[in-house]
Amino acid sequence: MNTPAIPASDFRSDTVTRPTPAMRVAMSAAAVGDDVMGEDPSVNALQSAAAERLGFEAALFLPSGTQANLVGIMAHCGRGDEAIVGQNWHTYRWEAGGMAVLGSIQPQPLPHQPDGTLALDDIRAAIKPDDPHHARTRLVVMENTHGGRVLPLAYLQSVRALALEKGLGTHLDGARLFNAAVAEAASAGNAAWDAARAICACFDSVSVCLSKGLGAPVGSLLLGSRDLIARARRHRKLLGGGMRQAGFLAAAGLHALDHHVDRLADDHALAAALAAALETAAASNPVLRGRFGIVSAQTNMVFTETPASLSDALLAHLDAAGVLTTGARYGGNTRLRWVAHLDVGPADVARAAAAIAAFAG
Repeated sequence: MNTPAIPASDFRSDTVTRPTPAMRVAMSAAAVGDDVMGEDPSVNALQSAAAERLGFEAALFLPSGTQANLVGIMAHCGRGDEAIVGQNWHTYRWEAGGMAVLGSIQPQPLPHQPDGTLALDDIRAAIKPDDPHHARTRLVVMENTHGGRVLPLAYLQSVRALALEKGLGTHLDGARLFNAAVAEAASAGNAAWDAARAICACFDSVSVCLSKGLGAPVGSLLLGSRDLIARARRHRKLLGGGMRQAGFLAAAGLHALDHHVDRLADDHALAAALAAALETAAASNPVLRGRFGIVSAQTNMVFTETPASLSDALLAHLDAAGVLTTGARYGGNTRLRWVAHLDVGPADVARAAAAIAAFAG
């Protein structure tokens, strides 16, 4: 008889999570209807609950975060308009250029500060005058969290004030909004939902991913005013995002909002433990000592860096040890991203640390 393979310790992303048993029960019991006709009761319940809890008039359930951001930006901007974005925001760098390709919207990327923010002076300088030579600046886009970093609430409030001063809309890629909210709540001593509402109050529209740390299998939400969501619904149809009996998926999202927000603190704690364990393991390894550094460890993400000359061998070693992560080149180094989520735990941290300690080059 073959011995079953031990499941990998998968730190590649919080998108790899699988529905919990309780979530599967909620999905199987979901009432469904035709959502394109607005008749799916579970989708309607999810949209209403999310909008009410986060302080918006309306919400829209979409298949993906990429589509939620795209229809949100298209609801703000028309052909020839411009959206100010960060050079490394997902909306600019990691979503296939959708705002330009499908929305005919010009992105104006700005450099990031060391803390992940965009300088207010840079945003102000990027706003174009009302001149037919220029694309019309209509929107400022933020991302929170960004690379695991939480953009401070006071900073987001300053961005909001600048946008209002200049008559611009604001959109948040809040794929990991609740990671940011849980971290804010921990430092401020309030509840995660209160922190999430405070973040959302800085924006005219917000996208929230349900299939990352919250653990739903599919789906994101776009939140905004009734008028904005009506425009977004039309764009969703145009892009092929209308789903029929989507209530099975919406039930998973509602279960996630009800049960998986506060538990994100566990992921943050696990990421901190992972960073400490990896650092200790690397220090004990003569091959990696002084050549394996923790670049950043915030919320549920840890970034480590090694010389590029070691990266292929290290990634192959980790893969053989059943430890999965992702890597990218940064100059002469390779940066690995390790993401904590509800499908990894202390045993996976120990396994990762043991693999780092055993690396022989």
